[in-house]
Amino acid sequence: MTAFPSVKAVVFDAYGTLFDVHSPTAKLLGEIGPKAARLSELWRLKQLEYTWLRSLMGVHANFWQVTQDGLDYALEATGIADESLRSRLLSLYRSLDAYPDALSSVSALRAAGLRTAILSNGAPEMLEQAVTSALMNGVFDAVLSIEMAGVYKPSPRVYALATDVLQVEAADIAFVSSNGWDVAGAAQFGFHAVHVNRARFPPERMPTAPRAIITSLAELPALLGV
Repeated sequence: MTAFPSVKAVVFDAYGTLFDVHSPTAKLLGEIGPKAARLSELWRLKQLEYTWLRSLMGVHANFWQVTQDGLDYALEATGIADESLRSRLLSLYRSLDAYPDALSSVSALRAAGLRTAILSNGAPEMLEQAVTSALMNGVFDAVLSIEMAGVYKPSPRVYALATDVLQVEAADIAFVSSNGWDVAGAAQFGFHAVHVNRARFPPERMPTAPRAIITSLAELPALLGV
């Protein structure tokens, strides 16, 4: 019997969960060289830091701007000054690789009658491009951007978008993310939070814990009884 008997909808984070945020630097590894891993890590770190800082400061900019700002910091910090490389990395970010198990897992949930959605920091046009390039059009009932709330995760106002748009109670939603801080925010809001912990990081030291921890999206259908 499923451990999630009341779930009616499954809501996914996008970046890092469905889409591999490190794929741009991986594709240009031969050109970037030994600084590639550090560049990618810093880019992601600053991208997220800037979302949190902007939310706390009340100075919003969309995720595309934040993504560019994070990359600019990472390039300077790693001593890379190459406008052509910057442009190509940003272009690749608009069409990130989906994880190999993403489409099949979401499709299985949808085929079983569960509603599916994305709830992401991404700007609407970024999400549209990511979903299209990953051939995932048609597998989501909704693709929701934080731009509808004007603040970034983990604000409760963002998670409320899912309940409002899907018209499903928080207690009936499984929220799936690879980001521990996102999982904590979703659990605090009242979702059944599932952490896709591919890197097997230690648990976050937060007041709320995930309902379940998996290491790939391929495990999700069975977890939800599909």
